[in-house]
Parts: sequence; structure tokens; C-alpha cells
Amino acid sequence: MKSLRAWGVAASLFGACGLHAAETWPAWVSWVMDGDTVLLVRQGQSEPVKLRIDGIDAPETCQPGGMASRDAMIRLTLRKSVLVTDLGLDNYGRQLGRVSVDGIDVGGEMVRSGMAWAYHFRTSRGPYAALQREAQKQKKGVFSASEAAMSPPVFRRFHGACQANTGQ
Repeated sequence: MKSLRAWGVAASLFGACGLHAAETWPAWVSWVMDGDTVLLVRQGQSEPVKLRIDGIDAPETCQPGGMASRDAMIRLTLRKSVLVTDLGLDNYGRQLGRVSVDGIDVGGEMVRSGMAWAYHFRTSRGPYAALQREAQKQKKGVFSASEAAMSPPVFRRFHGACQANTGQ
């Protein structure tokens, strides 16, 4: 597992690409939306921030493995102090960042345990591609099913967003 210090190069690359100069700040996780999105409160502030974890794509909560992924994120982060590397907004306008809890890279741990896919960027396979290959090889988490796991983008293409399906 990588510590937050290992993100220095990746964060500087994001800044070099014009996304956002990375800023690091402490926070407390107040709620887990799903396996790749948390609500957190930045130290010294009272309003929660919805943060999408950079480099991962977790199953939709209504797809197989979605609730297990959310539960894994709850175990890792809920009501814990975290360190956030703020990477600005993604292409969809969502707040994006890396999160570390007790020196553990949350995104990397989610992929390593098979609870999320490594997010593929346009120009690279993302920071967690090797961890995903290992989780698939070891049949961990969403990769443990006898049939091939459906990645979240493919699931959304066929079934739409969970909110559209469940009325949430």
C-alpha cells in the first residue's frame, strides 16, 4: 500500500496537465455515498464536501458488488480523520482527490481488495492498473464471481444510473 507521499509525482503530473495544483488538507469523513465517493468535512470548516476518489471506479450501488464496495469504503473511512490531496474538479464538475487514512492510500486499497476498478485515463491506465490485475488474478471482491464482472461504465451503458432504476 502506498502512503500519501507516493502521490507527490502523480499530483504534480495532474497540475502539469492543467487540472489543478494539488493541495493537501486534513478532513473527517462524515458519510460514504458509495465505493468511490465520500462526504467529508475539511478541518476548520463546517460544510461537508462531496469528494470523488481519484483513480478508481467502484460498482454502482445497484449492481452486483456495489453494496459490498460501499461497505468496504465505510470500513476504511467513515468517521475517521483523513488526509486529502485535492485535485480540483474532474470533467463532470465533481470534486476530485486522493485520500489517505492512517497512511493507507484509500483508492489503492479499494482496488487491491477488488472493491473497485482502476480508473483508466485517456492517456494512461491509471495509478492502480497493476493492483487491479493482481485482484483479478487472485479473484478478490467483484472479481471473485465465476462470470466476468461488469465494469461500472459498461453497467451504466446497459442499465443507466442506479437512481434512475431505483427511484432514489
